[in-house]
Amino acid sequence: MDDVARAAQTAARAALAVTLPRRWAHTRGVAGHARVLAAGLPAGDAETLVAAAWLHDIGYAPSVVRTGFHPLDGARHARSLGFPDRVAALVAFHSAAAVKAGLLGLADQLADFADECSIVHDLLWYADMSTDPTGRPVSFEARMAEVRLRRANDPVALAALDLGLPARRDAWRRAEEWLRSAVTCGG
Repeated sequence: MDDVARAAQTAARAALAVTLPRRWAHTRGVAGHARVLAAGLPAGDAETLVAAAWLHDIGYAPSVVRTGFHPLDGARHARSLGFPDRVAALVAFHSAAAVKAGLLGLADQLADFADECSIVHDLLWYADMSTDPTGRPVSFEARMAEVRLRRANDPVALAALDLGLPARRDAWRRAEEWLRSAVTCGG
């Protein structure tokens, strides 16, 4: 593991392991999946993906929460810890966060970070959406159903899930296409 990814793991463990053990289990699963996915990327992109995977849900940590919107709080925290802007931005925009930011009136604050359209972006979303709350692999449909059930009493979260579903499906599809081409080209 590279230095940035190792530092991200340390930060995530410190913020989540004791206070939110279930979220920590999910984070460990996402980071483990990202590490496998990163094998087909150039070294810099691989390290960025794994670091962002470790940090993607750090904004849920009680010590990190400021706005109550975990992608924004996590991205700001990552930036404050000195992580590269790209890592912080991937945390900010993971898994259709821009949609919910709009619904919450936080789009202007999220705009402090630069969204990117890249395979690293898609692979982060893929790793998150293919990992259940306990850190185990799960299908896209099962993960979306789990989120819907868990957020059933949160109308904003449900609206964001519905509005963000096309972007989530597109990222999943692009990630799977990239994975198929990486396997075909790489052996």
